Amino acid sequence: MKPSDFSMHGAIDLGARKQALERAAQQQNAQARSSGGGAAPGGGGPSVIDVTEETFNDQVVERSRTVPVIIDLWAEWCEPCKQLSPILEKLAAEANGQWILAKVDVDANQRLAQALRVQSIPMVMAVVAGQVVPLFQGALPEAQVREGIKQLFAAIQQQGLMPEAGEGPPAEEPGDVPEGNPAYAAAQTALESGDLDGAAAAFRSVLEKTPNDDYAKAGLAQVELVQRVSGVDEDDARRAATDDPNDVAAQILVADLDMYGGRVEEAFDRLVGTVRRTREEDRDRARKHLLNLFALLPAGDPRVAQARRDLSSALF
Repeated sequence: MKPSDFSMHGAIDLGARKQALERAAQQQNAQARSSGGGAAPGGGGPSVIDVTEETFNDQVVERSRTVPVIIDLWAEWCEPCKQLSPILEKLAAEANGQWILAKVDVDANQRLAQALRVQSIPMVMAVVAGQVVPLFQGALPEAQVREGIKQLFAAIQQQGLMPEAGEGPPAEEPGDVPEGNPAYAAAQTALESGDLDGAAAAFRSVLEKTPNDDYAKAGLAQVELVQRVSGVDEDDARRAATDDPNDVAAQILVADLDMYGGRVEEAFDRLVGTVRRTREEDRDRARKHLLNLFALLPAGDPRVAQARRDLSSALF
């Protein structure tokens, strides 16, 4: 598969293989390898790790729930591997922790290679939120490898499986107005007077100039949530959602009501369930609304992390 063909769909769920791999992992640590040749495991620091059947679950599957892991499947005798591996190691070092390169010697870890359905090498896979997909095969030029990884992260962001790159510490609560931008004060004044439209406009004016402003994103998300649930008859809304579990609009409205009432896990679970039950446009609508609700919570909130894992399971 070439990088341009990459898609998050068709992923193999590694969770079902966890116990089998652990039972199969009886061999001794196979990290000692020949020091010669470009395919030998690089000393590229924490961004480049050697993985065996024994360590695959912890070092790849579990780690992938917080940071994407790219797997380089190689062997000492493979000449194309010696061309590709240094490229991957270089890009991993450049990424500076944005993703991890896990190197697997297929000769020393034959059962793992079989579980991953490796047919030829070099082969590169990506593991995100516990899911693995083929990325590409063969010794591609650096430009194509770089482009494949770029597309990987575009797909991750589009599917909402990981926090956005560069997501920092928890955002300030909208009530704690940061200094330095008059639009923040304007939004706060509008909120205090009950002018939701004015508050939304003020937050949008900030985001037009600084799209990654966490305070403005959280503030706008909260204002829009209040606007969506204002005047809604909660009993009627919940009855409609119960009567038709596949009515995406009804499920979204009740999820909003749950978020407004502080029932965060219930809101997330409802939308993840809707993603599982629906297809195509309906499924995508529920998924996107769930991502919008994530903006209501501070970065690093464990409920968001759990919901991302549940969403990954529902998508695949």
